Amino acid sequence: MKLLLFLGLLVPAFAQTIPPASATPAQADQGQPPANSTGQSADRSVLKPKPGQEAIKPQDYRDSTGYWHPFERMARYVGYDQKAIWTSPFHTSKKDAKWWIIFGGATGGLIAADKYISKNAPSSSSLTTLGNDVSYLGEAYTLLPVTAAFYFGGTAFHSDHFRETGLLSFEALADVTVMELSLKSIFDRQRPLQGQGNGEFEASTSPRWNSSFPSGHAIETFALASVVAHEYPHKKWVQILAYCYAGGVVGARLAANQHFPGDVMAGGAMGWFVGDYVYGKRHNPALDKKPTITERILDRVRIGGAYPTTPPNMPVPGN
Repeated sequence: MKLLLFLGLLVPAFAQTIPPASATPAQADQGQPPANSTGQSADRSVLKPKPGQEAIKPQDYRDSTGYWHPFERMARYVGYDQKAIWTSPFHTSKKDAKWWIIFGGATGGLIAADKYISKNAPSSSSLTTLGNDVSYLGEAYTLLPVTAAFYFGGTAFHSDHFRETGLLSFEALADVTVMELSLKSIFDRQRPLQGQGNGEFEASTSPRWNSSFPSGHAIETFALASVVAHEYPHKKWVQILAYCYAGGVVGARLAANQHFPGDVMAGGAMGWFVGDYVYGKRHNPALDKKPTITERILDRVRIGGAYPTTPPNMPVPGN
């Protein structure tokens, strides 16, 4: 029964088609696809949830009201997300069932092979130490300052797009933290160094909320990476950096013998899809037209020298 519950939550497929921005409520309920300026369908996320209230609204822009207004809605948004997550098995579209099959099957296969993989994987004290050290990059006291840096850095540089990245990252981290603690308590799986190393469920010697399945580090870092990658779809170096960060943390948890492969597979998949959902639900498309923080910084830099003190094509006095 618990395995069925997990498969229903592995991919929080809140899949509803995005309605057009100008759609009437009746059209939105019918799930008609959106169109961009060329009449083509617009893809905001893989799951395509029906857009909700935006994290950054026009009245929240940096040049309008400043820092704090968006945070006033955050608790309510997380509550809406949790309702969608835990009821997702009852309203998932047929076309999104493939994600349940792909990632549910991969996780089930890894769980079956976890014992063999764990006992035959390379292991040494130096590798374990390295894994534990790198794992700090996936702790809440690291990830939360990263999201704060996005938000307050975007405010300092007048980039609402960057601010939105921070807010959506925070919302996604809040969502997966609730999921992680709940699912760990439900499954209560042994970590690799507990018991006989078999990864048995309902047998952890840790507090239930700190058991092995799913990996908290994986679900949190991949949720953050998913949001960042969705926010900057045309910047491959940003996507590579985000996913390498998350992948490095996942590898560290395996190296430190803190998780089985099935644990990190489940956590990574859930984290990614929650980030995808939050972006599809809360992203403000108008911000895509605003210069990003990187563009604002580069706009102030001249390679080879400073800005000229006289306009181009005007004579310099004395010549």
